[in-house]
Amino acid sequence: MPEIILKNVSKRFGKFVAVDNLNLNIESNSFITLLGPSGCGKTTTLRMIAGLETPTEGSITIDGKTVFDADRGINLPPNKRDVGFLFQNYALWPHMTVYQNIAFGLENLKWDKKRIQERVKELLVMLRIEQFEKRYPSELSGGQQQRVAIARTLAPGPKVLFMDEPLSNLDAKLRMEMRTELKRLHRDTDSTFVYVTHDQLEAMTLSTRVCIMETGVLQQYAPPLEMYNNPANLFVADFMGNPTMNFIDGHINAGGEVSFGGMKARYEGKEQIGEKDVVVGIRPEYIHIDEEGAREATVYSTLPSGMETTVKLDVNGTSLTAVVFGDVDYPVDAQVKFSFHKAAVIFDQATGKNIGRGKLTLL
Repeated sequence: MPEIILKNVSKRFGKFVAVDNLNLNIESNSFITLLGPSGCGKTTTLRMIAGLETPTEGSITIDGKTVFDADRGINLPPNKRDVGFLFQNYALWPHMTVYQNIAFGLENLKWDKKRIQERVKELLVMLRIEQFEKRYPSELSGGQQQRVAIARTLAPGPKVLFMDEPLSNLDAKLRMEMRTELKRLHRDTDSTFVYVTHDQLEAMTLSTRVCIMETGVLQQYAPPLEMYNNPANLFVADFMGNPTMNFIDGHINAGGEVSFGGMKARYEGKEQIGEKDVVVGIRPEYIHIDEEGAREATVYSTLPSGMETTVKLDVNGTSLTAVVFGDVDYPVDAQVKFSFHKAAVIFDQATGKNIGRGKLTLL
């Protein structure tokens, strides 16, 4: 399976820079998610790799073959790049059955009839839609149509499968089921998947690595749990995780004592930060509420969901969000105690960059 390499790739529409000097190495057989808010350049990046959009600068290679090079004038069309593209709206032919939709592309490639039958049967079984073989798209649910679209895209055996927000039209329950299927499909097909979404939960659950972008600029490229636990900057930290990370402005002195939000704590980490203004980042699940806690807080509100409860705490005017696992709840205005466990992330207040990760012990 191919490796995809982007070198100094930029895309400009007039004066607007959609993608700015992007360097990316997508390893063979990986599941890469391009993540970010609307307008960050993720779909433009996907379309440039697929050949649906022409970069302004840079070069792109797939499986060692240069498919685009601005300096050398190389720009292979999509059908020469051996890639498959799964669209958001499925794009199924309404007048064709499931079997015909999957077989259509293979007929255009002049496959013989027996080979087409074998390949379509194989995909019907793989996607668990063999019972819908003779149905038309209008007779299928959204999830079933999505499976047919995936089968059709996989039919020619593309080396790379591109997906642009393919689950956004499905309801929440079906999206969860399809995430499971896509992850399994990635393993079964042994292909390289490149996936676009603005949903950080999809990125976290599906990817081997996440490429998070803002205004066309790469912010971080890392495995999802590494990005969650050690975000490169405030933007990444804020975008990854729901509920979002707590951010409290503060100051750290040369001795490692941090003052923030009316609290003081001892910072212990590998990095020597020195004295400066900082932003303290604490994940909600790392705020531990129990009777042995080091500080008191007032419960501002709670959002119990059965599996976990999101608790808003007021600490002398500073708001903190905590997550307590299990079917627990607290009365509003109740007094509770809390402490921090696991690691907090320290960001430079001036640049927003991650400058340290370590334990915070409340004083």
